[in-house]
Amino acid sequence: MNWKFTGDRPVYQQIMETLRGAVLKGELPPGGKVPSVRDLAAQAQVNPNTMQRALTELEREGLLVGGGTSGRTVTREQKVLEAMREETLRALARECAEKFMVFGVTPTQAAGLLLALDEVKEES
Repeated sequence: MNWKFTGDRPVYQQIMETLRGAVLKGELPPGGKVPSVRDLAAQAQVNPNTMQRALTELEREGLLVGGGTSGRTVTREQKVLEAMREETLRALARECAEKFMVFGVTPTQAAGLLLALDEVKEES
């Protein structure tokens, strides 16, 4: 996982975003075991309490399932996974649109630019 943090939002929220991305990319598959709080905190170089907060929030959202002494796993609930994917992609699209609008580019124009990137990729 790519652990890069910025100062614009709380670290635990950025950890949550990184873990959601890992689920979307399949790094943490449905039903897969999530590394321990201490292991993740060491990887991300954050306080274990910060990591615990992020994981607890993801449990509240239903993305992770607590297993007591056996640790956490990623949910197998397809509805939860699909809702998380949709929400994540909408947030990304909103963020992208806001950045385009700073330069006076409308969402429709931005969509055209993104489609053009896809066409260039297909030609390669």
